Amino acid sequence: MSLMQLAEVPLGRLLVVAGHLVSQRWNRYLAEEHGLTQAGMVTLMALAEHGELPHRAVAELCFVRPATLTGIVDTLEREGLVQRQRDGTDRRSVKLTLTTAGQDRVDTLTTAVRSGRPLTSVDADPAKAAVIRQFLLEIIGSDEAAHGPAGGQTC
Repeated sequence: MSLMQLAEVPLGRLLVVAGHLVSQRWNRYLAEEHGLTQAGMVTLMALAEHGELPHRAVAELCFVRPATLTGIVDTLEREGLVQRQRDGTDRRSVKLTLTTAGQDRVDTLTTAVRSGRPLTSVDADPAKAAVIRQFLLEIIGSDEAAHGPAGGQTC
């Protein structure tokens, strides 16, 4: 579908398409620039924010099952970004912690995310960015039961 054809599509549908494209671009950026998946980034960020944590607690913070987190941590550990440590009192429990390299990766990501670099020429304009922000916050905060999907928009 061309941009011309999208001009007539309802806002709810445009929001879905934009969200999908931004997600794809973000995942590509994470992989190419930081060597991470979205799940890996979230895991590193959780450990950076909360410090050393049991495996199960990290899984809960990342909204994944502990078994799913195992593969994510395997990759991060191979890359030297996290360490597993057995709990001295309960050998069944494994604690996860960031390595120095993991903290460095988090610092680089945090700097990139907080750079404030506009995504488009439209959000480079503070007045337009404020309207976009207000729209997105209202969509995010809307009560789906009261308004239906996408604030009552039909897709």
